[in-house]
Amino acid sequence: MATNTIDAALVQKMFLAGAKNLESKKEWINDLNVFPVPDGDTGTNMTMTIMSAAKEVSSIANPTMENLAKAISTGSLRGARGNSGVILSQLLRGFTKEMSSLKEITVENLAAATQRATETAYKAVMKPKEGTILTVARGISEKAAEVASQTENLEEALLTIIEHAEYVLSTTPDLLPVLKEAGVVDSGGQGLVVVLRGMYDALTGKVTEFDISEPKADISEKTQAKGAAIDNVDIKFGYCTEFIIMLDKEFNEKTEQEFKAFLSSIGDSIVCVALDDIVKVHVHTNHPGQAFEKALEYGQLTKMKVDNMREEHNQKVVEQAEVQAAVASEAQKKNGKPIASNQPKKDFGFVTIVAGEGLAEIFKGLGVDSVIEGGQTMNPSTEDILNAADSVNADVVFVLPNNKNIILAAQQAASIVEGKKIVVIPTKTIPQGITAMINFEATRSAKENEDAMVESLSTVATGQLTYAVRDTSIDGKEIKNGDIMGLGDSGLLAVGKDIDSTLIEMLDEMMKENAEAELISVYYGEDVTEEDAEAVVAKIEEKYPDTDVELQPGGQPIYYYLVSVE
Repeated sequence: MATNTIDAALVQKMFLAGAKNLESKKEWINDLNVFPVPDGDTGTNMTMTIMSAAKEVSSIANPTMENLAKAISTGSLRGARGNSGVILSQLLRGFTKEMSSLKEITVENLAAATQRATETAYKAVMKPKEGTILTVARGISEKAAEVASQTENLEEALLTIIEHAEYVLSTTPDLLPVLKEAGVVDSGGQGLVVVLRGMYDALTGKVTEFDISEPKADISEKTQAKGAAIDNVDIKFGYCTEFIIMLDKEFNEKTEQEFKAFLSSIGDSIVCVALDDIVKVHVHTNHPGQAFEKALEYGQLTKMKVDNMREEHNQKVVEQAEVQAAVASEAQKKNGKPIASNQPKKDFGFVTIVAGEGLAEIFKGLGVDSVIEGGQTMNPSTEDILNAADSVNADVVFVLPNNKNIILAAQQAASIVEGKKIVVIPTKTIPQGITAMINFEATRSAKENEDAMVESLSTVATGQLTYAVRDTSIDGKEIKNGDIMGLGDSGLLAVGKDIDSTLIEMLDEMMKENAEAELISVYYGEDVTEEDAEAVVAKIEEKYPDTDVELQPGGQPIYYYLVSVE
């Protein structure tokens, strides 16, 4: 017997079946990542996004199109992670807008809803790229419009639409050469097809089990591991010291290097940035007074702050757990926003996303109020960003994603925030985020700062050193599982077997494009010892004697080194 209409109860089952099918195949979808790096998380991001909605959908005892539409749209919107997750949430948002006023769905309604879904998703992306999930979505809506004039049978129509979606997916490598070279189809498009397959299986009765368990990010395990490391770490320099020098004498390049050398002699984790007539300083030291005394040689001091890191040390794990519990709590999701910090109200606040204790300390030293632990493999959701922004007691909150796969989620947070304004600075890398913060000036307006921070991003080039997780070919370079890869802003720069030599090869390529660079900054990750990092930096200094080279502990996972050239 033909199925010509779908009621709300069946829509509920189909959506949950689609979500479960995606969850079961997320690792396969992750493996479709173009670059064979250990951060292929499209499947995970799409799963976390749809499961956020599925949790809401499964709790509805008496489904109607209206309450299902609200649950799907709101749940996916706030739970969206990564670019693929955000686009999926926009597809669901557009679809549910069309279905919310219906009693039943027909083939004709399906065509209208898929068209609206595609339009909504395309509008959400500033520069839509073909050969992606968007291309597959457009193929779905076009085929749905075609079959609406040919049949009223929803089973027949949906199967035809899915088969066409699979065909469109197979053409994505022809639209994106990087997919063809890597020998994969678009991972986001594959995820969308997997969702449709799950929905079809529910429609036809192949799937009859609809209970869901919301997937959890591996945060607790990582946090516990980090907690153990924090408990046992030996803090070499106990005081986090920050201040601003209001210059009353010349602070030229030579003076700056002498001051940095002094700071290096008494501490580490140094950030020293000269901006017109002020110098922002951050250092970890056992002698804050010595840092102050030296700085007084150049001018007056303001914004002085000293934190005893040893005293705070034992509280870190508990505080992190409390923050994560607050962010995740159901009460916040359903009963309002997290309470802003007890800090005095200010005009501007800052939220950034970063993985690695050293990198987090650098951003805090530059004035960031809230650091969300995340980045590669750990893309925060739209709601995570909203909660972090709400916790900052400021009228305008600048958000620095520091990852191209988090920008859309941040922009989505900006579009739905209430009670304050979120300004997203589209930082794609950690060095871009640091540069943006350095270029913030409190005396400017929000718009002036936004313009200055965005403009500054073009002044820094970034390199990232990691390892390959499968054999492939990119940019004409053959890559084997386990090879070391150097990735630049525009693609693959170097491939090798040895970490140090591949790092230097990557840097050589970066310097070709930045021959006049004055500074190379190297941030070493959690899998690199300080001694090994110092050794390779010595080689860099020998090779580029006319360029300043700075080494900082980043503590980032996955990437052995992050390098910036500016």
